[in-house]
Parts: sequence; C-alpha cells; structure tokens
Amino acid sequence: MSNLRMILISAAGLMVAVAVVGAIVILAVAGGAGLPGRSDAEGGSIPLARFATAAPVTAAAASAGPALSALADPAWVAATAKTTGIPARALAAYAGVVISFKTRTCGIGWNTLAGIGEIESRHGTIFGGSIAANGAAIPPIFGIPLRGGAVANIPDSDKGAIDGDTTIDRAVGPMQLIPETWRNWHADGNADGAQDPQNIDDATLAAAGYLCRAGGNALDTESGWRKAVLAYNGSNRYLADVIRYSTGYANDVDPAK
Repeated sequence: MSNLRMILISAAGLMVAVAVVGAIVILAVAGGAGLPGRSDAEGGSIPLARFATAAPVTAAAASAGPALSALADPAWVAATAKTTGIPARALAAYAGVVISFKTRTCGIGWNTLAGIGEIESRHGTIFGGSIAANGAAIPPIFGIPLRGGAVANIPDSDKGAIDGDTTIDRAVGPMQLIPETWRNWHADGNADGAQDPQNIDDATLAAAGYLCRAGGNALDTESGWRKAVLAYNGSNRYLADVIRYSTGYANDVDPAK
C-alpha cells in the first residue's frame, strides 16, 4: 500500500481533504471531533466505538424494479432518510446493495456504506450536486488531477475514458474510485446495461465488493471491518470518521443499539 498523502483544498466554499491510498482516492470531508449529529464525536464521556456493526434494514415485499435500490422497502427508506438526513436516493442504493449481499458471506451494513458515502461526497451532494432518480451524480464528480507532489502521482491509465482526463488519473463518482479500481470492480447496480462509476448504484456495488474482499468477507468482526475500511483509506483519522458516521447512523435508527 502506498503512503497516505493528503492536502486541503477549498472548492465551492467547502473544505475537503483529498487523499490517495492504494487504489482508492477520497474527496474526504473534513471530520473528527465535532462531526454533526454523531454521538461518538461529542466528547470523551462517550467511548468511541471500535467498529460499526451492520444496522437493520427492511427489504421490500416485492421489488419495484430491477435496480438494487428497489430492493429496500420504500417506507423504510423514507423513514430512515428523515431520521439520518441521508438523501433517500443514496440511502436506497446503500440499502439495496446490502440486501443483495445477504446470500454472501461478508457482513457489510448499509450504515458502513453510508458512512463512507458521507465522507467521500456527502452522498453525491458535494459541491451542490445531487443524485438523480436513475442514480446518476448530477453533475458528475471528479477529483483533482493526481500529478504528484502533495498527492500521489498516478499517470493516465484510461485515456480519459473513465475520468475524462487524457493526461493524468482522477477519482470519479460518489464513492471516489480511481480508474484502475473501477476496472477491477466495475458493476451494474441499477440494471440499465451500463457500468458507470458516476452512478450511485453502480459505484456502491463496486465499493461493497472491494470492501468485502479487503475485509476477508468478515465485516461482522472488528478485525475484518477495520481492515476493510483501512484498505479504502489507510488513515486512522479516516477510520475514526467512518466509525463515527456509521455507528451514528445505526444509533439514529436503533437508539438501543
């Protein structure tokens, strides 16, 4: 794994951290102590959870369509979106992917995907964007050019086919994957016949596959979960932020947990 390299940039009035770790690039929203709404960040009186277990999710009685996002119960999505503040379309993608993984040995939770999605792109809304009904990020999300110096140097590997840049690689989409990672984990989560890292269904499915593999298909254990998240970004700060958001979302929907 490459060394973590991080810089702070200001875009659209929002300070974000751009990190390059292994095959994943992150537009990581600055976090840590004081993360809004996340109880683990409120102070030393509340012990920081060491990892996030999967939060409950309700599947639809009958799928409303072929997209994975249609696997989640619409009433559950609406209620959980209201409680957590996660945009409903993004939440449906996280939940649908997890439901589709029920037959796999992995243990990933929608709250983990949501925690990562928050840090990566504010669930596709970073820089004033949004997620369309078909799952597309509007406008498309691109990271900065990875030219070296304060960030990793990743020469162009896709001739601009994935990241739109024929000179250097950039991270793409709501889950911020670089071209090499997308080629390894490309997926069609909305069943439209296309595989697009700018689509939150496709990107979430790819990210979940990556995380499950990196965590040894054991994200229901502390060691497996932490290994998976650190493979996504080797920063302990990032790990702590994912724990805070993921456990915070779980607590939002199940305070007894």
